[in-house]
Amino acid sequence: MAFFYIFFKGHKLKAIMLIQQVEIDKIVPYINNPRKNLNADKVAGSIKEFGFQQPIVVDKNYTIIVGHTRYEAAKRLKMATVPVTIADLDINQAKAYRIADNRLNEDSTWDNDLLNVEVKGLLDNNLNLDILGFAPGELDTLLASSNLDEQDKDFEEITEPLKTKNKCPSCGYEWD
Repeated sequence: MAFFYIFFKGHKLKAIMLIQQVEIDKIVPYINNPRKNLNADKVAGSIKEFGFQQPIVVDKNYTIIVGHTRYEAAKRLKMATVPVTIADLDINQAKAYRIADNRLNEDSTWDNDLLNVEVKGLLDNNLNLDILGFAPGELDTLLASSNLDEQDKDFEEITEPLKTKNKCPSCGYEWD
């Protein structure tokens, strides 16, 4: 990836990825991309809602290394330019990165309790959950397997204010 560094008094401080807008017609999909069944419609909906938040990674010839689905989504949205970063990888590194990028996210699973908390927060703020990319009923199934409601039953509600003594460890002053 293209990085540039900030130097201060001869010390390298920070690497910054260089992202540039490139005409979509200049980008070339990788012919042997092993990932199929792209969800370009869902990604297009995400880009439409949130903007293009993740650049397409290309090689020096503008062949896509990662971001084929974002590329297809951008075409469906009739975008003239897209954000890209140019990776400084040799051909074998690019092939390996292309596979790893797609494979590694398959190892992730949902923490259904935390997903439940996040989705409930979105619902409380009247956000349309269709933009999250779940198939109809899929989110309901994930949320149904959450343990949050069962955990709430283990606690009794406190209706009276708690009366506790507090003491300052430095001076010994006590208060309720």
